[in-house]
Amino acid sequence: MEAVLDKVAIKGGEFLIRETNAQDIFIPEEFTEEQQMMGQATTDFIEKEIRPIAERIDSLEEGLLPSLMDKAGQLGLLGVNVPEAYGGLGMSFNTGMLIADKIGAAGSFSTAFGAHTGIGTLPILYYGTEEHKKKYLPGLASGEIKACYCLTEPDSGSDANSGKTKAVLSSDGKHYVINGQKMWISNGGFADLFIVFAKIDDDKNLTAFIVEKEFGGITMNDEERKMGIKGSSTRQVFFNDCKVPVENMLSDRGNGFKIAVNILNIGRIKLGASAVGGGKVVADLALKYAIERKQFGTSIASFGAIKHKLAEMAIKSYATESASYRAGQDIEDKIDALIAEGMDDASAKLKGLEQFAIECAIIKVHGSEVLDYIVDEGVQIYGGMGFSEEAPMARAYRDSRICRIYEGTNEINRMLLVGMILKRALKGELNLMEPAMAIGKELTSVPTFESPDLSLPYAEEKDVIVKLKKAVLMVAGKAAQKFGPNLNDEQEILMNIADMVIEVYCAESAILRAEKVEALKGKEGSKYHEIMSKVYLYEAVDKINISGKEAIASFTTGDEQKVMLMGLKRFTKSNAINTRDLRREIADEMIEKGYYPY
Repeated sequence: MEAVLDKVAIKGGEFLIRETNAQDIFIPEEFTEEQQMMGQATTDFIEKEIRPIAERIDSLEEGLLPSLMDKAGQLGLLGVNVPEAYGGLGMSFNTGMLIADKIGAAGSFSTAFGAHTGIGTLPILYYGTEEHKKKYLPGLASGEIKACYCLTEPDSGSDANSGKTKAVLSSDGKHYVINGQKMWISNGGFADLFIVFAKIDDDKNLTAFIVEKEFGGITMNDEERKMGIKGSSTRQVFFNDCKVPVENMLSDRGNGFKIAVNILNIGRIKLGASAVGGGKVVADLALKYAIERKQFGTSIASFGAIKHKLAEMAIKSYATESASYRAGQDIEDKIDALIAEGMDDASAKLKGLEQFAIECAIIKVHGSEVLDYIVDEGVQIYGGMGFSEEAPMARAYRDSRICRIYEGTNEINRMLLVGMILKRALKGELNLMEPAMAIGKELTSVPTFESPDLSLPYAEEKDVIVKLKKAVLMVAGKAAQKFGPNLNDEQEILMNIADMVIEVYCAESAILRAEKVEALKGKEGSKYHEIMSKVYLYEAVDKINISGKEAIASFTTGDEQKVMLMGLKRFTKSNAINTRDLRREIADEMIEKGYYPY
C-alpha cells in the first residue's frame, strides 16, 4: 500500500527532479489476460475488416467508413472508456491506450476512430450533464451515433481561442443560433453529432455546444483532397442560423477553451500510442521485405546498413511504447486517487489528465516523429518498390505525416510542455528552484568523481539519467533567469529545452521498463530489452548534448558560456558502447523470428 500511495504522489513533470523506481511504473508486459484479449480482438478486426479493403477505404466509397465504425461499435471498441452505466465497457485508461495502439495499424480508419472515441465522445463524458450523458453516450459507444469535433477555423488553428464562429441567444431564450465556418473536421461527412466551439456575443473565450445534425442549418464543402489518410472524411462545415437548444450548451459559458485544451491532452497521448502500433506494422512489413528481397545473390536483411535501420525502428518504438504506458498508468493512478478522495468520476479524469499534460505532449511529439522515421526508413528498405503505390509503404508514408500536425503541431507541443514546466515551477507546484540552485553550485565546485554502485541493476545507466536531468535543469533554469517572462518569445530555445526533456523522459522510461522486465523474466528473458534501452540512452545523451549546446550558445557569452558548456559536457558524459554489434543483435533476432517481436 505504501508503494501505491508513494506512486500516486508523483506529479506531472516531476520526473525531472525525482527518481522513479522501476517497480512503480507500468509496462506493457503486465497487461492482464482480459486486456490482451481486447488488444487481440482489435488486431483481428483490423486484419479482417480493414486491411483487405484499404484501397476501397482510401477511395472514400460512400457509406463504407461509417459501416466499419458500426462494426467496431458492435465489438465494443468505441466504448472502451465509456462507463458501463452509459453503454460502454468502462475499462481503464491504459486499456484505452492499448486499443489506440492497435488501431494505429488501421490507416485512415484510425483517424475516424480516434476522432469519434476521443474528441467526439469525451467532451460529453467529462463535461456533459447527466441528461447529456444518458441521451448521447449509449449511441456513441455503440456507433449508432457518429461524432466529430468542430474547433479549427480558417484563421484559428494553433490559436484556437481566436475563432470567429458566433452563438447568439434567440429572442425567446430557448436556442443559441450559431453562425460560422469550421475546417479540417474529421468525420464531418458522416457525423450525426458535432461538438462545436463558438463565442457568445462578445465573449473573450469560447463556449462548447452539442449540435445534432438534425437541428438543421449545417452545410458542407466537398471532401478535402488530402496527401494522406485519404479514406477519412475531412470537410469544411458551415453553420448558417443553426438553432441549438440552450440545454445543449456543454459545461459553462466561456469554458470551451478549457474543454478544448483538456480533451486535446487525451488526444495527444493516445496519438503517441497509436503511432507505436502503426510503426510496428510498418517495421514488420519492412523486415519481411528485407528478408525476401535478394541483391548480389543474398537477402538484403543480411546487410549491415539494413540491420541498422531495422534495429533503430525497434529501439525508437521501444522508447515511445515504454513512455506511453508509463504515463498512461500515472494518469490512471491519479484518477483513482482523486476518486478515492471523493471527487466525481468525470472531474477526476479531467484532473488526472491535466496533471500529466506535460507527459501527454512529450509522447505526442516523440511518437509522431518516431513513426515518421520508421515509415521513411521503410520506404528506403523497399527501395524503388517503396515509391510505388503497389507496395504498402507509399500509403504508410503519406498517412503518417499528419501525426506531427494534428492534436497541436509538434512545435506548439514542444513550447507548451516547457511552458507548463516553468509555470508549475513559478506556482510552486514543481520544486525546480532548489535543484537548479544546487546545480549552479555544482558547476563551480570540484567534481566528486563518485561512482554508482554497479551491484545494483542499471546503476550506471541511472547515473547517466540523473546527470542528463541536471543538464536540462541547468539550461532551462539559466534561460528562465535570463529572459524571465520573455522566454515565451524565444521559440528556438524553448524547442531546444523541449528536445532535452523529451529525450530524458523516453530514455528513463526505456531503462525502467528493461529493469522491471529483468525482475520479472530474469537476465536472459530481458536480453533484448536491455540492449534496446541502453542503445536508446546512448543516442539520447548525444541528442541532449547537441540541443544543450545550441541553447547555451544562443543566450550566453564569455566566461558564463564556458562554465555552462563545461557543465553540459560533464552532465552528458557516458561510456562508449559498441552500438553496431548491439543493433545487429536486435536485427538478427528480428530476422530469425521473421516478424517484429518486440
